[in-house]
Amino acid sequence: MKSYKKVISLSLIVTLLPILVGLLLWNRLPEQLPNHWNINGQIDGWMPKAYSVFLLPCLLALGQLVLSFVTFADPKRRNIHRKPLLVVLWIIPVLSFFLNSAIYLVALGVRCDVPALILTLIGVLFIFIGNYLPKLRQNYTVGIKLPWTLADEDNWARTHRLGGKLFVACGLLTLVIAAISGLIGDTASFIIFLVLTVISALVPSIYSYLLFHGKVQ
Repeated sequence: MKSYKKVISLSLIVTLLPILVGLLLWNRLPEQLPNHWNINGQIDGWMPKAYSVFLLPCLLALGQLVLSFVTFADPKRRNIHRKPLLVVLWIIPVLSFFLNSAIYLVALGVRCDVPALILTLIGVLFIFIGNYLPKLRQNYTVGIKLPWTLADEDNWARTHRLGGKLFVACGLLTLVIAAISGLIGDTASFIIFLVLTVISALVPSIYSYLLFHGKVQ
């Protein structure tokens, strides 16, 4: 963990950076800021300005600390390559920066398609994860952690090769959905994304189970 202290410190700074942005915009921000969008892309939740500026980034920073601790407490952490480990460590900071920025923009009256932004971020994340899944060795933190993958290294490797391809495909299709969400609507976009996510998670799990029980070669 010592070699990653700078990365963790920088990631926490980025996670908390929206607080500074919020303070700079304080006098221009309304007293209530949006904090939730429904399946149709409409705002259906609001939060007091102080809570949005301070509480949300702090909660995400706490989540980042917990994630870092759990990751580095993994007894097989050395099996996690540096690049996928960095991807894991930067998920929350990037999410914090973009989502809080979107909230500020919407509160200031700037048109911002938050559901499409979220889909775009998730799509990019799926592509990154998919690229690194086949390179992962057995561990208890990152990857498709099933009883069958953890019990057999070959099962782990083959399941993650399949999972990597599906995650990349899901990520690319999610980016397409984000791009055309204005045409097909937020509800349809969400449903399609949900189906893609279930397929990406379920197919490798079923494959791993069948492989473990000798149903596939």
